[in-house]
Parts: sequence; C-alpha cells; structure tokens
Amino acid sequence: MKRYIGYIYLAPAVILLGIFVFYPLIYTIYLSFFDWNMVSPTKDFVGFANYSKVLTDPVFHKVLKNTLVYTILFVLLSCVVPYIVSFLLGVVVEKWQNFYKPLFFIPAVISLVVAGMVFTWILNPVSGPIAILLGHFGLKLPMWMNFQGWVIAVIAGITAWKVFGYNFIVIFAAVVGIDREMIEAAKLDRVPMWRIFFKIVLPMSSSTGLYLLVMTIVQGLQYVFTPIKIITRGGPNNGSANVIYYAYQKAFEMYKVGESSAISVLTLIIFAVFLGLIFKFVEKGVYYEN
Repeated sequence: MKRYIGYIYLAPAVILLGIFVFYPLIYTIYLSFFDWNMVSPTKDFVGFANYSKVLTDPVFHKVLKNTLVYTILFVLLSCVVPYIVSFLLGVVVEKWQNFYKPLFFIPAVISLVVAGMVFTWILNPVSGPIAILLGHFGLKLPMWMNFQGWVIAVIAGITAWKVFGYNFIVIFAAVVGIDREMIEAAKLDRVPMWRIFFKIVLPMSSSTGLYLLVMTIVQGLQYVFTPIKIITRGGPNNGSANVIYYAYQKAFEMYKVGESSAISVLTLIIFAVFLGLIFKFVEKGVYYEN
C-alpha cells in the first residue's frame, strides 16, 4: 500500500491537469484537422488544409510579426527594466526600500480591464491629461490608435505595468540576496557600478533572471488579450492583433474553428521551440549557488 501513497497524493493534480490542460490541448489538435463552425453537428475532415491556409495567410504573417515585436518590447519593459531598478534600489541607493516595494507591487493586484480603461483615458489624444499637459507646451499627443507601431508599444506598456511589480519583487530578492561582502569589496576598489552590475550582480542572480525571462514571455501571451479586446479589438487593420487574439477572432467571430485550432497549435510549437532554445543556450551561462 505504501508504494501507492505517492500516486494517491498526485492524483488530484493529475486529474485537474488532465481536465483543464491535456484534454483541451488534445482536442484542439484534433479540431485543427477539421472544418467546423461550432454550429454544424458534423465536422468535415480536411487533413492539413487548415495549416496550409494559415501558413499562407498574409494576416497570420502580420500578427506573427506583431507578436514578435510585442514580445520584445514586453520583455524589455517587464524584465530588463525591473532588473535595472532592482540593482539601483538594492545596491546603489539602498534607501526607502520598504516604501518602493509595495508602491511598485500595487499594479499587480489591479485588473487588466480597469488598467486598460484607465490608460485609454490617460492617453486620450484629445482630452486625456497627458494631451492637455503637452498642449501647454505646444505639443500634441499622436493618434496612437491609428498607427501600428504606437499601438503595439502602448499595449506592451500596459501589460508591462501590470506585471512590473511582481517581477521587481522577485528579482529584487535575488539581488539583495547576493553576498554583500563581494559588492562592498568592489565598491572599495572603486569598481564602476556598471561593471558591478554586469560582472557580479547579473551572473550571481542569473538563475532567477532565467526564471523571470521565461515567466515574462508566458505572462505576456496570457495578459495581452485583455487590453487588445478592450482598447483596439485588433485594429488598426490588424495592427495590434497577435496570434492569441487572431485565434480568438477566427473561432468566435468568423466561426472557423479548424483554422483557429491550427493557429493555436502553431503558436504552441513556435513558443515551445523558442523556450527550448532559451534553455539550451541561455541556461549554460546561469549560475546556481548549489
């Protein structure tokens, strides 16, 4: 009986994963080989035709490019910037830490729906507070919702604002956990701060940094749907849509479930390969204390 205790403890988690993760994944792969509109009682088997349509679809190429640009911006804003801020507050300044930590973490508990509405008002090019402030200096806030580059940057900024606090707390804990004698010795030797960051802090906290990088990419894909749905609905001309939102449009607006499933499967494959490359090449330089 004792040999089965471990399996009994694992059973609830395995059952939940099976119901909410593995079954939907397998069913999505299954649907990607059929032509179905969610209304018809029958599904027409089309083989790889859905994949062929998606891979030759210029809109898919565009939203894939949007996803890449958004991911790069999101990683910079919610992974690189918190790293730098953590270094500044944990090593350079070392004051008011108990004030800044909760202040930065507050956005993490705010709904993205609320954040999207608030930022839409703040960044209103006509009557928003930023537009009014710039008007006093003879400047105008661009109509960012009409330009592809601007709208992706704004959406990346909103989602990064949401996760910034959590990422900051995680990496800050890693930075302040580094042996202070090493950092103080470098300061006494008048080593420049940028060298302390790249030669001591970054390598010594690289294991947490790798975790943060992977989680940031995953969170970026999860969170971006909400601001796109609320603010832009994929516009202008699919300029802000990404692969997640495009899959949603295919299924629930165009009723092309097979193509939507194919997009989802291709997205899974692309990011699985991307994360695999990160673990293969980036993890080699990661420092583990033990």
